[in-house]
This record gives sequence, C-alpha cells and structure tokens, in this order.
Amino acid sequence: MIYLSHFDFPDIEREYDFIFKQKHTCYDTYYPFQILSKHRLAMLDFEPITILYGGNGSGKTTALNVMAEKLGLERDTLYNRSNFFEDYTRMCDYDTQLAIPRGSRIITSDDVFDFMLNLRSINDGINRKREEVFADYLEAKYSHFQMKSLADYEQLKKVNSARSKTQSKYIRENLMDNVREHSNGESAFIYFQEKIQENKLYLLDEPENSLSPEKQQELVKFLEDSARFFGCQFVIATHSPFLLSMRGAKIYDMDEETVDVKRWTELENVRAYFDFFKRYESEFE
Repeated sequence: MIYLSHFDFPDIEREYDFIFKQKHTCYDTYYPFQILSKHRLAMLDFEPITILYGGNGSGKTTALNVMAEKLGLERDTLYNRSNFFEDYTRMCDYDTQLAIPRGSRIITSDDVFDFMLNLRSINDGINRKREEVFADYLEAKYSHFQMKSLADYEQLKKVNSARSKTQSKYIRENLMDNVREHSNGESAFIYFQEKIQENKLYLLDEPENSLSPEKQQELVKFLEDSARFFGCQFVIATHSPFLLSMRGAKIYDMDEETVDVKRWTELENVRAYFDFFKRYESEFE
C-alpha cells in the first residue's frame, strides 16, 4: 500500500535565501537547514517499503522527523525541534496516493527505550509484590491460627489456601496483573507488534536498536508481511544489513554526495560485512 508517494525538501538555494534573511540573528545553528541539502537531497519517492540508509550525521533521523512533523503523525517521545524547525517544515511539500490514515505514526529508538524502561518498572513492582505475597504465604502456612469469630473467616480461607497449595501456585493465584519479564530484545519486539496496526503509514528510526540478529530477522518478516498483506507502508532509517535486505525495498543511500537509489548489496556497510565474512569463510566450514 502507498499512502505517501512523494516528499519535497527545500533545495540549497531556498535554504541560503532563508538563512541570508536571518543573518542578524544570534543563533549558532539553523538546524534542520543545511543537513539534507549537504547531500543534495531535495525529494524522495516512496514504495510500500522505503529505506533511508546512511551513517551517523547523514540526515536519516532529520528526514524522518521533518516528514513526521509535516504529515502530523503521532509520536510518543519528544525530539530536537530547534527554533527553525517550523520554518523548515513550512518549506516542505508532499503528495499522497491515498489519504494518510489516522493513527499513522513515527517510532523512534527513544520510544522503544522508554517502553522497555516502563516495562522494567512494572516488573520491579511485580517483584516487590511477589516478595510480599511470599512472606504472606509463609506466615499463613505456618501460623497457629484458630478461628474465633466470623471476622476471622477471610484469614481462615488464606490459611487453608496456603496449607493446601505449593508456594509457586499460591503466589501465581494471589499475584494479580502479573507481567512476564522479557529481555530487552523481546520487549522491543513486543513494542513493534503492539504499535504497528493494519492499514497505516509508519516511519521507523533505526528499529534494529536493542534487537539481536535473530530478532532483527523476525522484525524483517513482520514488517514485510505487514506491508504485503495488511496494508502498511514503511519509511525506515537503518544501517542494519538484515533490514536492508527486505524484499522490494527502495533504498536511498544518504552517504552519497548526491543521494541515490541503490541495491542493498551495493551499500558500503553491507559490502564491509560481506568482505569480512568472506575473509574468514574457511573458519565456518
């Protein structure tokens, strides 16, 4: 599915014209001006899966944030806007093939990291509660309780329950809202599964962060299936060879002096991996 078909950024002449008019200001930076124009990026055309490839400082994240702002996409965490961000986005333009669906969003590494911290905090709370329930179990199981009135009925039930169950079963039954603990990679993958829904546009900023190679390959299949079968469109900033290998992806090399479209096997980062493993090929036999 293609919702966003084309996006225009201001060219270097328009940027210089704007900056020249601000020459009496005291600002040290005009960010996001002079970031994308550095590699002569003036426009992007999109497929169901489009990838922005490049190293740090190439402008991948800037491009995603500009597009998200211009399109009014939902997001969870704040980002570096700067004093000139609105000026820049006003100079941008875009075309759609279909209306951008409500609920479309940008997902950044900060979003995933915050989710993992929140989940860890919940699990810490569960752990503290688990300790309380465990202490309660021991006290009830080995107490010399005798029921003296109806007011003691609830305590009687607790004692009988503790004496008739193992520790683990008692804790499971009495610990409400128990949250399963996950590794960081599992938590990150859960975040994508929960946030990505059918028939929406998603901008993903380095989604491979916190994911093992195995989980990255799972994410690749999840994203491919979401685009192929569930009406999603993705614009992804990444330098992961696993994500770069996604079937049918259109890849912009933002490290080039003039941003260009390339096959994933032509990218410098991927070639470095290939050359490295080729050099040690005999050790895998």
